[in-house]
Amino acid sequence: MFMSKIVRVITSSVSLNLLRGQMPYMSRNGHTFFVAFGGPFEDSASNRMKAGVPVYEIKHLVRPVKPFSDLLSLYELIKVIKRLNPDIVHTQTPKAGLLGMIAAWFCGVPYRIHSVGGMPLMTRRGVMRFILNLTETVTYKAATLVVPNSKTMASFIVDHHYAPRSKIIVLNNGSTNGIDLEYFDRTPEVVERAKRIREEVGESFVYLFVGRIVKDKGITELVDAFERVNEEHPETRLLLVGTQEPELDPLPDRTQRLLADNDAIIEAGWQDDVRPWFVASDLFTFPSYREGFPNVVMQAGALGIPSIVTDINGSNEIIIEGKNGTIIPTRDTDALYRKMTEALDHRDRLTEMAARCRPLIASRYRQEDVWRATLEMYRSLTDDAK
Repeated sequence: MFMSKIVRVITSSVSLNLLRGQMPYMSRNGHTFFVAFGGPFEDSASNRMKAGVPVYEIKHLVRPVKPFSDLLSLYELIKVIKRLNPDIVHTQTPKAGLLGMIAAWFCGVPYRIHSVGGMPLMTRRGVMRFILNLTETVTYKAATLVVPNSKTMASFIVDHHYAPRSKIIVLNNGSTNGIDLEYFDRTPEVVERAKRIREEVGESFVYLFVGRIVKDKGITELVDAFERVNEEHPETRLLLVGTQEPELDPLPDRTQRLLADNDAIIEAGWQDDVRPWFVASDLFTFPSYREGFPNVVMQAGALGIPSIVTDINGSNEIIIEGKNGTIIPTRDTDALYRKMTEALDHRDRLTEMAARCRPLIASRYRQEDVWRATLEMYRSLTDDAK
């Protein structure tokens, strides 16, 4: 069996968490693996341990659009790829995808894979839509294989003529890395920490959001809906776990005022370990406008927490209506308010859904199954080249 040399390109070191364990797994199965990612490389020793494979920092690779930095990033990527001479370059995220696929094509890498975790253009209009549309078109043209992380995303790509069906594959049931069910479990330590959080919050019904505290995640609708729920049910609380991004996606002034003025809304900030926060809650609320395949919805399910999600890519595949949560339209504050109230008023149904959450996640998104499917994809490409 031919063992390939693979370079994985991602935008930032934070994304290493999304691929935790996968890269060492590939190395153990005979593939030589490298990671190239955007800086700064915070806490380099820790991040190198997370990667588990050799890493190369692309200093100028950043999420915002910066033409000069982007050109420098492309040059840096070309140097790294030429030096490593890989059989496969596999990219993830829009910026890493565009620059990584162009660099790999320029260097003559035979197999160029781009994983699609989300398409920002789906919620954009005007000039920004045109720019993002061009970005996706060039990325998919340079790629030899496109891997959307959901069936919905695959259909969108084909229907909008970004890539032909023959160029697309969805691994397993979707998801880039699956979920580590051993880690996302109600261990005694996690339960104990959750009890402490709950004691601080008080005896109440707790809604939870985990993610970036930005407009694109539906935070405006969530805060507005909760404000109405809380007026009728003062015992309710809303936990927000994550950080704001005022430069990239600021919240409206009104939402900021509500966050500051309502003591029932608790901003917990960034948390390295989100498990206790899930376990401390009664219902996960995730009204995002767009996603690739949201890990947080899988994490909630693995920990036995039902979800309210919007009818968007990924979320509407993880959640089965009435089984492990409910699905509402995007940008619909009234629908969100109704479902939040319904969960509060019908806790017996919520308990039934909670019991189904973990088994449904385990049957479809077990991490080992996703890794095995990814490994088979690599092997099928390189075996064909023998």
